[in-house]
Amino acid sequence: MEINGRTGFFCLIGSPVGHSGSPAMYNYSFQKTEQDYVYLAFDVDLDKTEEAVSALKALGCKGVNVTMPCKTKVAELADELSDAAELIGACNTVVVKDGKLHGHNTDGIGFVRNLKEHGADVKDKVITVMGAGGAATAIQVQAALEGAKKIYIFNCKDKFYANAENTVRKIENKVPGVTVEVYPLEDSQKLYEKIKESDILVNATKSGMKPAEDESLIKDVSVFQPDFVVADAVYNPRETKLIREAKAAGCKIALGGIGMLLWQGEAAFRIFTGESMPTEEVYERFFRG
Repeated sequence: MEINGRTGFFCLIGSPVGHSGSPAMYNYSFQKTEQDYVYLAFDVDLDKTEEAVSALKALGCKGVNVTMPCKTKVAELADELSDAAELIGACNTVVVKDGKLHGHNTDGIGFVRNLKEHGADVKDKVITVMGAGGAATAIQVQAALEGAKKIYIFNCKDKFYANAENTVRKIENKVPGVTVEVYPLEDSQKLYEKIKESDILVNATKSGMKPAEDESLIKDVSVFQPDFVVADAVYNPRETKLIREAKAAGCKIALGGIGMLLWQGEAAFRIFTGESMPTEEVYERFFRG
């Protein structure tokens, strides 16, 4: 599809963005769905976020994907926030309608959708999530919004622990039907106790990510049972030590993070255009590796 005087545009902002695969993925999807849009990437530092967003609005940008370090600032600038974006306090997707910014966060949506695509659901389930950073918070919030029964959060006693405690308060206020508890990750006895009570275990820390691919936070693999679901937000490598050991132990579902990446992009595409991304073709072309 050729660019013309009526071609609309979407973009990615954040820094750095030079490595991003988003322009290729979205432009391919626009072509496959025959939509007259293009997708660009702009390197924007945190202190330039407000200026960049104002400029994009003035230029008639249709929507924006947001990466670090701009996610929290964009949430502050948005006129309206989805429930997930409000609870997380960060946006990764914004659409511009009638001059207003509507902020969303699709990270958790992508995680839950990836589980569903593989036959698992968070509804009425007990979930243990290791981590309290951006991806972890998105997963915790989306699980609560989609009907999880209990969520156990484990994180090291670092600067993110207070974020975990804050997430508990936010979820309990917004979704009172779900029980959310936070514990120190250093307490391995409590961790294994809660994992045994859970249906789903999620790693949303950097453990297992290259170059530390031989690391796993789970030292006692006896906690992995055949009816257990294990998921990792890490996608490089495609299969972490956690996932390899879960598969070896016979867990019915063990998923790396690449599917979360695909489906959060699909969710953003749907928000942008109202149409489904051609995910099978996108996966084969950009994600299979």
